[in-house]
Amino acid sequence: MVDFPFELPMMRIVVHPQSNRWYEETMTPPEKIVWKDRPPQGSRPFLQPIAVAIVCAVFICLILIMGIMDLRRLDKTLVGILENRAVGIVEVVQRLAQENLNNLVQASQQKRKSTFVPVAAEAFSPQKLLINALAQLAEEVDNHWKKDRLSEDYLRKYADEKGLLMIAVMNRKGQCVFQSRSLPPELVPDNPSAKITMELFDQLEQRNKIGFIALRRKDGSGTIVIALDPAGLRFWATKVSVEKALQELGGGKGQGISYFMITDTHGKILASAGRLPEKWKPADMHVTELLAGNRRVESRKVAYLEKPMLDIAIPIYLNRQVMGIARIGLERESTEKILDENGENIAIFMGLTMLIAFMSMWVLYMNQNRHLAGIISMERKLEKAERLSALGQLAAGVAHEIRNPLNAISMASQRLKRDFVPADESKTNDFQTITGVIRDEIRRLNGIIEEFLTFSRSRRLDLREYPVTEVLQKIVNLLDEEVREQGIALETHWMEPSPVIPMDMDKLQQALLNFIKNAVESISGAGKVTLTVEPEKKGWINVRIVDTGCGMTAEEIERIFNPEYTTKEKGLGLGLPLSHEIIRGHGGEIRVTSQKEVGTTFEILLPAAKTGNRT
Repeated sequence: MVDFPFELPMMRIVVHPQSNRWYEETMTPPEKIVWKDRPPQGSRPFLQPIAVAIVCAVFICLILIMGIMDLRRLDKTLVGILENRAVGIVEVVQRLAQENLNNLVQASQQKRKSTFVPVAAEAFSPQKLLINALAQLAEEVDNHWKKDRLSEDYLRKYADEKGLLMIAVMNRKGQCVFQSRSLPPELVPDNPSAKITMELFDQLEQRNKIGFIALRRKDGSGTIVIALDPAGLRFWATKVSVEKALQELGGGKGQGISYFMITDTHGKILASAGRLPEKWKPADMHVTELLAGNRRVESRKVAYLEKPMLDIAIPIYLNRQVMGIARIGLERESTEKILDENGENIAIFMGLTMLIAFMSMWVLYMNQNRHLAGIISMERKLEKAERLSALGQLAAGVAHEIRNPLNAISMASQRLKRDFVPADESKTNDFQTITGVIRDEIRRLNGIIEEFLTFSRSRRLDLREYPVTEVLQKIVNLLDEEVREQGIALETHWMEPSPVIPMDMDKLQQALLNFIKNAVESISGAGKVTLTVEPEKKGWINVRIVDTGCGMTAEEIERIFNPEYTTKEKGLGLGLPLSHEIIRGHGGEIRVTSQKEVGTTFEILLPAAKTGNRT
């Protein structure tokens, strides 16, 4: 290893001239400047990613809208399934209630006939239910009588509530104690003291269609009489028919039914099962249209007992007429689960779609960035090639148009200096100075022409394998005496054996000479330039040129290889651009690391020869 007079850079930027690819090796302190010859980033706005983003947004919105529509359609379908299920249940209840009502009518008609016709046992079941229901009313009134809570106002309200024509309470002697209303004597039954007298059917015609039922206490201390008109009879016949039908159905247990309630056209409950919900508000259901038969079914989603429920209203028919409304509460837990699963699937699909869209936009954006950067790099290369071509053409023109006049001026100045020296010694010094200026300026112009010509021919290489240290040694021998006079030490550290690389020896020598001369010129006063040759990586040789000069700023580093940039007062500043072109022509890489007022390091990586090293 070699000890350098200043701290080595902690970060190096590698630029491959052919591919324009770069990479970072280590970190550089903040005060150090590193040359980065990376491809320029495009600043043009990209319309394609924006268009893709808009298309993706529209596509996502369409998917979202379709998903919402699918959820609504599925919800509507599931609600329709529940409604059809409820309609089927109501039709069963309706059929059973119609059969029960027909049995009641059949029993009534049988009692009116003079001849005996056997009646099925089913015909008496609704009749017994009707008697039991009315008997329960009489027992309820009797309980209030025992507790001395009866009054005619109570009986009047009770009769109106239960759809009864009259309720009367008689004592042991048959005298009326309380009654909801008074009836004409001809309508009062002849023997109300029987235990249970059922005249609802056989006395309808004889008593102007008024039926009676009487319930006597076991101790004979009183009798309760209930009178029904045809409207009340229809109500109670319908009520017991519907109740029996609902009992036969089992109250809807095990069918997902939370409640089942049937009301008549006036809102009175005919039969119910389960825990009854709250009454409908006017805006909840279109009751009028349901009773009119204009709607087959109507439903609404509710939360009942902390469960999602579908509240369904269906008109119920008896004798082909709407006699009331069936209200059913069906559980929606299974349907809500289906909707939630579909919602989750739609959300997952939406998320995947958005992820794919964002990834597509990102890939497209990065791909276009890369292509645009390549296009800009190619444009700059083309522009640079055009400038170089123009310089080459200008160099050829300068060579032909200026060299001959310069040669003539040079010969004329030499003859002038030799043959036309002033006789006056006081003017001799001025004469020598003037002719010296002419000679120096001619030499400078000739150097400019040579620089142009060399730059224009820099890309035409004749590659042959040659030891790189021998080329560097020639340069050291050429500059050693000159740099010593300036107080600059030129140190070398070679590899043994000397590495061999394919090169155009003259042009590579010119390039390395330019780098070394640039390092020497950056030192004002005493200093040191160190040349090192060592292997960098497999198949590469690193030629390092380190100086202790003034260093460079970031702006200077970015522009040192630009043919249009120079900091020299004399010359065109084509030395480093020429060297850069030659290194590129050899397939090499250049690293530049600089720190102001400390020094600069040029690292030149050249591909080694495949035939091995040459001693």
